[in-house]
Amino acid sequence: LEETKLPAACLELELTESMFMEHAERSIETLKILKAPGIQLAIDDFGTGYSSLTYLKRFPIDKLKIDQSFVRGLAHDANDREIAATIIAMARNLKLSVLAEGVESEQQLAFLREHDCDYYQGFLFHRPVPAVELEAWLRERLAQQ
Repeated sequence: LEETKLPAACLELELTESMFMEHAERSIETLKILKAPGIQLAIDDFGTGYSSLTYLKRFPIDKLKIDQSFVRGLAHDANDREIAATIIAMARNLKLSVLAEGVESEQQLAFLREHDCDYYQGFLFHRPVPAVELEAWLRERLAQQ
């Protein structure tokens, strides 16, 4: 952050549940240190690991990322719909934002919007591209504004 002069609030670190749980108490202290300057913290692939609700309330995190394995089944699996809706509702109650990974269809997006998911990522919006292409795409979008 010092070298790039990037504001800490513009940096988000994505960490998996399993990273937290192996050394939970030490992880809490490390996360607090990272959080102090304003770095954003997200739990990636939420729901696929240990999902300890006891620790979830103690970790200084900002965002939960719903794993694509739940998003993929939104169109045809009632359990995936219930899990996704529950994660979103729980995040709301904990004052966390939510991002759904792997959104590939309008039907998935409609469900997530209906349940007030904050952010979405997936092929529905754009395929992964090399950094050079991303820069060009961003420049083009900014020029259109």
